Amino acid sequence: MQGFWFGVLAVLWAGFFVLEGFDFGVGMLLPVVANTDTERKIALRSIGPVWDGNEVWLLVAGGATFAAFPEWYASAFSGFYLAFAVLLVGLILRGIGIEYRGKAHTSHGRRWCDFAIVVGSVLPALLLGVAFADFMRGVKMNASHDVIGNFWDLVTPYGLLGGVVTLTLFAFHGALFLALRTDGEVRDVARSLARALAPPTGLAAIAFVIWTSQVRGASVSFVLGGVIIAAFLAATWAAEVRRPGLAFAASSAVVGLVPVWVFAALWPNVLPARNNAAFSLTVYNADSSPYTLRVMTVVALVFTPIVLAYQAWTYWVFRARVTGADVEGDGYGLIAKVRESAHEMLGDGAGALSGVPASAAQVSGGDRPLAAVAPELPGEPATPSPS
Repeated sequence: MQGFWFGVLAVLWAGFFVLEGFDFGVGMLLPVVANTDTERKIALRSIGPVWDGNEVWLLVAGGATFAAFPEWYASAFSGFYLAFAVLLVGLILRGIGIEYRGKAHTSHGRRWCDFAIVVGSVLPALLLGVAFADFMRGVKMNASHDVIGNFWDLVTPYGLLGGVVTLTLFAFHGALFLALRTDGEVRDVARSLARALAPPTGLAAIAFVIWTSQVRGASVSFVLGGVIIAAFLAATWAAEVRRPGLAFAASSAVVGLVPVWVFAALWPNVLPARNNAAFSLTVYNADSSPYTLRVMTVVALVFTPIVLAYQAWTYWVFRARVTGADVEGDGYGLIAKVRESAHEMLGDGAGALSGVPASAAQVSGGDRPLAAVAPELPGEPATPSPS
């Protein structure tokens, strides 16, 4: 059961990297791919319906680690406490920026939200790579499996290179996502950015793989490394010949295989001790009881297909490209049309339709029209209520 749940964690991290990776990429590229407010709305609209659902993969991965390997969870979160706190701050900033950009009434307020989105995307993308690199390299631990040292012991050249790899890879992944899901100027700039990001991303990845082979590795991890390189070359070629669907699929394979590669290289360790191998945490001394693992397995087998089906359905519903017409007015696409129709029918047109004053069509409990209280989507300015 330990091996099964070790593999499940690898899959959960792979899902998080693939889905949240392009969210981070879109966020960090926001000032580059979008020069006007409309273009930024288009970029944010492309991830608007899914970004918070993608983030759930991180919560599930953390919760599964706590339940399946509590010793690993405790040692990692105590030793990486400050790094994970900064990562959490980044996630909070990004969420605030995305959600409140649509409620900002001034360009100054929207600029602050854009800044929060960029910073909140760069920090997690960088720190995740640093953390995974430190897992590969190992940390200093004592016989009680407590991580000894401080934050700066984790910020090594090898760890920083791992952070650069995930940072550039997520940016590349996000650019390909925008090329697939948007239209017009945003799509054209995203295509150019993807081609420009490919060389530095590839060089950083190759350097990290070579360095890692000197630190830790197994035959399976070397095979996966070759597959990752092949998929990256396929994504680069597809981006060059303007086949966005194939390019994004290949980059998804690259991003998803990175955590799988890390886990394969770590096995059977989960948190190696570089000062004394006897202090390392493995799947055999960090796991929960067999009963706990069996119960978790049953729950996972029942509910995981349901969650995956729901998320797949969500992506299918929002599969269309986002264009400038979708962000015109005070809402997005169909929602904007529904708001406008409802306001006309229940506002100015209510008296003609039902013989009652137009003010009776105002929402109860206040004097704001329906359009003023209809929910805004990320990136869209709220409709100011009349004074």
